[in-house]
Amino acid sequence: MPAEQLEQLAQDLVARAMHAGATAADVVVREGEEFSATVRLGRIESVKEAASKALGLRVFMGTRSASSYSADFSRPSLERLMERTLSMARVTSEDPAAGLPEAAQLGRYEGDLQLYFPDVAKLPTEERLGWARRAEEAALAVDPRIKNSEGASFEASVGRKIYATSTGFLGSYPSSYCGLSVVPVAVNGGATMQRDYWYSVARQASDLESPESVGRKAAERALRRLGARKIHTCQVPVIFDAETARSLVGHIFEAVRGDSIYRSASFLAGKLHERVAGENITVLDDGLRPGGFGSRPFDDEGIASSKTTVIEKGKLENYLLNIYSARKLSLRTTGNASRGVAGPPAVGPKNFYLEPGPSSLQEMLRSVKNGLYVTELIGFGVNIVTGDYSRGAAGMWIENGELAYPVEEVTIAGRLPEMLKHIAIIGSELEFRSALASPPLLVEGLTVAGL
Repeated sequence: MPAEQLEQLAQDLVARAMHAGATAADVVVREGEEFSATVRLGRIESVKEAASKALGLRVFMGTRSASSYSADFSRPSLERLMERTLSMARVTSEDPAAGLPEAAQLGRYEGDLQLYFPDVAKLPTEERLGWARRAEEAALAVDPRIKNSEGASFEASVGRKIYATSTGFLGSYPSSYCGLSVVPVAVNGGATMQRDYWYSVARQASDLESPESVGRKAAERALRRLGARKIHTCQVPVIFDAETARSLVGHIFEAVRGDSIYRSASFLAGKLHERVAGENITVLDDGLRPGGFGSRPFDDEGIASSKTTVIEKGKLENYLLNIYSARKLSLRTTGNASRGVAGPPAVGPKNFYLEPGPSSLQEMLRSVKNGLYVTELIGFGVNIVTGDYSRGAAGMWIENGELAYPVEEVTIAGRLPEMLKHIAIIGSELEFRSALASPPLLVEGLTVAGL
């Protein structure tokens, strides 16, 4: 459907809800096309191509609210949707924090955030499958020990999002995404197998790494895991590579979400304007980064996108908030409302990242006499309420500043409040592969539990 038609549909449904008795209403519409394919050992295992559309309606009756959604855009279906949603709103509990933003708070970024590129949609199916085949072939050709593959995948999506409110906001924007990945299996002497992966993601197809580069890197990562050892329990510096450091940044995000704060379900609750990390730590949430996977002209409540400093030189400056959590905490929204078509807005990241430092990864490794370089984290042993941290891990042992041998079946343990204060070195390499990003991080004094 043309964007103008979707926008008119959203506005009309808002108007009908208001005419039927709602005191406020908003509508979010999503429409898009998705493609995914997997190739294994040169043969196509799966191909999926789908178009979808969905609409979510939220209505308010004073401080009571309800929401519902539908994939049927016919007028009779939307009339039934509106009637059911209004009926639900009349019987829900009152909530003084519920409601839309004030009209004066609404807005949007008018510049080009480079969220949509037509080459993603124009890429032929055969070429998409060809990228996956080339990545897998490149991985298998690296070394005779790469004997198998769990497959290579290519995915792509294009879509549009529309948001309309009874307070006068109407906005929409298109977006595109594509990704390529491969998972080779290395075999050492017929007895030991190790798998690893690599991938590339981008807003436009021409920005993807070449399939050959993705395949080679995936194979090299699998090969370096052969002959992995177990180690004795010790307390050593731990370097998290950029992929695993991103999960640490994710824990910070979970701890500064407004809903975690007003529920007192975060180790950072009550810490606003206090020092919570080392002075070398600055964490930002930037919704205006061109091409960013979390960039957008406005959030899912119609608040103009912006850049928020979360931690500045170790000091907690802001929580991340939508309208509801901002009212619960008597603060101002940071424009972090994130909503699907079902349910009320949650708090989500824009481009949430830890600022890079001056040191290359090689310099970080050279600074460690004995320690662990982490390339994979396993499990979910993290408690955001208490800050307790325990994750299974695999990686490489560091001896005298060099990677010595692969390590597996270890557990890294610590506490997030102390870990944030003991990030001794921050790497210089920062690459955005999702809405969360981090350079490599060296954390001192963690317990690595093994034998």
